[in-house]
Amino acid sequence: MCKKVFIAATGINSGKTTISVSLMHLARKKYGRVGFIKAIGPKCQFFNDITVDMDAALMARIFGLEGDINHMSPVVLERGSTKRFIDGEIPTLWPAERITEAVRELERKNDYLIIEGSGHGGVGSVIGMNNAKVAKLVDAPVIMVSGGGIGNVIDSVQLNLPLYRMEGADLRMLLVNKLIPEKRETSLSYLQRAFTPHGINVVGAFDWSPILANPTLNNIARLLAHPLRGDQSQGTRIIHHIQLGAASSQKVIDGLAESTMLLVTSSRDELLVTLSSLYNIPAYREKIAGLVVPGHAPVSAITQKILDDSSIPYIRIHETTADVFSAMKYHVSKISAEDAEKIDLVKAQAEKVLDFDELDRMLS
Repeated sequence: MCKKVFIAATGINSGKTTISVSLMHLARKKYGRVGFIKAIGPKCQFFNDITVDMDAALMARIFGLEGDINHMSPVVLERGSTKRFIDGEIPTLWPAERITEAVRELERKNDYLIIEGSGHGGVGSVIGMNNAKVAKLVDAPVIMVSGGGIGNVIDSVQLNLPLYRMEGADLRMLLVNKLIPEKRETSLSYLQRAFTPHGINVVGAFDWSPILANPTLNNIARLLAHPLRGDQSQGTRIIHHIQLGAASSQKVIDGLAESTMLLVTSSRDELLVTLSSLYNIPAYREKIAGLVVPGHAPVSAITQKILDDSSIPYIRIHETTADVFSAMKYHVSKISAEDAEKIDLVKAQAEKVLDFDELDRMLS
């Protein structure tokens, strides 16, 4: 008989995908066959000639589950899907039927099945299948993932809890992510006291980590929808700081921190040349991760040649510096299949911070 678990979240950016990767990694050490399904997919992409949710594609790539992709993303909310559902073009029972069929097939093939939700509890309501309903439909105990803190965690869980209770879903556990290391034990102690009356176990997951939280050069290239040029082998390098190259060249150089991506407008020839030259000095390569070169003005021919000859990674984009800086500053990095360093770190840390046997016992 296949064991199942539903991974819910208090909201977006709580670290749910990190937890799914962790549980997949740990479950595969205990169970022979472990499957994954993203029941409702709000973010889609084309994968192996079909449209699937991005998280389903991610898990398929990481864990070699490409052969099951047809069942791993049964309901994808493509552009216009919600309107078609409300207009009656999509049958009311279709989402539940698709999810039930996919889960049944994956249960048949696996000993353990991870079912990942989408965003907060109410996501999917527009098609009559919110996360709580899905958890009840597939009859899986629920782990809810939250970010760190105390008050904000309690508030966010309390916003979601009534929906799961109303739908009859079995919410068993709260996994708390992004904990501040020096406050970890205190936070978990208070949260356990807060949720014991609700019959919810509180378990600490990952501490906040800049490596997991910060984007790579490839992440930024995908965000800006422009290719990474220069040394392509640096695409997985993690960016720890984003700096606006608006001051004098000397002040910009003096202000460089570890693994900085700089935004330098296309008209700043002297700064582009200086950074390109410094990039090939080892002490500065540690500080300069790469460049984003925004602006409508063309880069001069000689500056472009120096930029290319230096092999410094850069992204050229014809938008304003302000627009690009805003997009990057508030971007939350999500793990991609190409982020080998992050994925390896998640797996290694999962073995240290999560006792899978104990989690499995709590959910039995």
